[in-house]
Amino acid sequence: MSHRNFDLSAIPGTRPTGLSRRGVLQALGLGGAAFAGSSLLAACGTEGTSSQEPGGVAAEDKSDTDKSVNFSNWIGYIDVDDEDETLRPTLKEFEDKSGITVNYTEDINDNDEFFGQIRPQLEANQDTGRDIIVFTDWMAGRMIRLGWVQELDKANIPNAVNLEANLQSVGFDPDRKFSLPWQSGFTGIGVNKKAVQDLGVDPDSIKTIDALLTTPALKGKVTALTEMRDTVGLTLLSMGIDPNNFTDDDFSAAIDKLQGAVDSGQIRGFTGNDYVQGLETGDLAACIAWSGDVIQLNFENEDIVLVTPEQGQMLWSDNMMVPNLAQHKKNAELVMNHYYDPKVAAQLAAWVNYICPVKGAREEMEAIDPSLVSNSLIFPDQATLDLSNVFMALDEETERKYNEQFQALIGN
Repeated sequence: MSHRNFDLSAIPGTRPTGLSRRGVLQALGLGGAAFAGSSLLAACGTEGTSSQEPGGVAAEDKSDTDKSVNFSNWIGYIDVDDEDETLRPTLKEFEDKSGITVNYTEDINDNDEFFGQIRPQLEANQDTGRDIIVFTDWMAGRMIRLGWVQELDKANIPNAVNLEANLQSVGFDPDRKFSLPWQSGFTGIGVNKKAVQDLGVDPDSIKTIDALLTTPALKGKVTALTEMRDTVGLTLLSMGIDPNNFTDDDFSAAIDKLQGAVDSGQIRGFTGNDYVQGLETGDLAACIAWSGDVIQLNFENEDIVLVTPEQGQMLWSDNMMVPNLAQHKKNAELVMNHYYDPKVAAQLAAWVNYICPVKGAREEMEAIDPSLVSNSLIFPDQATLDLSNVFMALDEETERKYNEQFQALIGN
C-alpha cells in the first residue's frame, strides 16, 4: 500500500544521507505508529458516486504550451539530494532534459483520505488540479471502475515495455491501459527490538500476528493500518485463510479477532504511514506496517526490523494514473516514461527501498549500490514471493459491505 514512506526529515537524525548507507541492508523492516485512531476523511464505499464511462474524460491538453505537470504522491516516496533536501535528483534530471517543470506534492498519507479530497471534483466532472496521482491497487481499481481516470497514451511512454512481466496484467487493469506501478511493497510486522525488550519480551517471539495481538506486555504499544486489505489480509493469514479466497464469514471472523484486540487495549489505534515516528521513538513496540518505511529507519537504528509473519505477508503496488480533465496529460505520460528508464528506476529504488517494477533496473543497480542487487525487498527472489499474498478482488457491493465493517472497527 501503498507507498508509503514517511518524511523522515520530520524526525531529527533519521534521514538517510547517502546511497552508500544502503550497503548495509539488514533484515526486512516495517514500522508501526503511536497514535490512536488516525481518521479517515471520507467513506470508503462508492454508493451515490457519479461515474463516467471507462476511459475517462479528457480536457484540452495544455502540455505543448504550458511546460508543467502536477504530481501528487505519497510522503517521502522519492529520492532526495544528500546536501539539499528540497532537491529530488530524478525529477531534476527529467526537468533538465524535457524543459518541463514538475510541481511535486507529497499530499497522500492514506488511500481513502486522499480519495475523499479529490472525490468532490471528480464527481462534479471538474479538474482536480493534478496530472498524476498514485493509488494502491484496490483504489486504483475503484478509480477505473468509476471512469475517473484516463486511458494512457503508450506512444508517450515507450519505456512502459520495461514493466516487469508479473505486473503487466492485473485484475483491476488487465492491459495496463490506465495505470503503471510506481513501486510495490510488502506488509508485515514492524518491531522495535529494544522497545520490546524493555517490556520484558523476547523480540524473536514476535513472529506471528497472534503474537502481536495477544502478548500481554505489548498492550497499548501496538497499532494496525487503516488500509483494510493489509490489516485484514494479515489477520486472515493468521487464521489459516487465504486472503485471495475467503468468504463473508471469514471476513467477519477476522474483524471479530481484531475487535477483540481493540477492546482489550492491545491495539492502540489505526494509522496511515504516520506510524513511523512512534516506532522510531519506541512509543510503539510492534505493529502492522509497510516495508520501505522501516527499511529506512533501520539505516539509523538497527533495532527496528521487519518480521515476515510465519503465515506470510501481503503484497501490493502503488500505481500512477492520470485523473479526468487533467490539464497536462502528455507531460504526465512523459514523467511516467522517465521513471520507466531502468537507470532512473534504479536510482529511485536505491532511495525508497521498495520493490522496483522496472525490468533492467537490477542490472543498473550494480553501478549505484551493488549491495542492493541481492536485496529481496527491492528485487524479490522466489522464496520471498512464495510468502507473499494479494487480497481478493471485490465487487462494488462486497467492497462497500466490508468497508462498513472495517470502518466500524477502526472508529470511523
